[in-house]
Amino acid sequence: MEHGLLWLPLLAMFFWLAWQGSKEYQKVEAYRSWAEQFERAKYDIYAVLGQKGNNITWGKPTPKGPIKLETFSLDDVQTINLLVDEKSSNLDSPPEKGRQIELEFLFPESAKSVKVPFTEIPLAAEWGKYLQSKLGTR
Repeated sequence: MEHGLLWLPLLAMFFWLAWQGSKEYQKVEAYRSWAEQFERAKYDIYAVLGQKGNNITWGKPTPKGPIKLETFSLDDVQTINLLVDEKSSNLDSPPEKGRQIELEFLFPESAKSVKVPFTEIPLAAEWGKYLQSKLGTR
């Protein structure tokens, strides 16, 4: 009887992990169908990002599909910065470690900026360089 009680928390943990895995799978599948409309897209646990022409759309992934979607045009962006732990970093030689990684899009006509979170510094730097090159072609 005591051995059975010892295994009960492990069984509960197994079901919780299976439930979390199922939710993450649903998020990825919802992202996959959402991303089909874009030329280039990315998914991670913090944000989804899609680029079609000069329009950038980003939001938060959920099992039912991305929410809190925002769209802006690269034509309106003045500068793109890579922020690692709230400090501006060089896109060509980003730091190796950081807790909070974001691409910041600055607009000239207002003090407003858009910050898109990322989980990995190399992925954020790659997106930053690619989108920065799109700024130069205007």
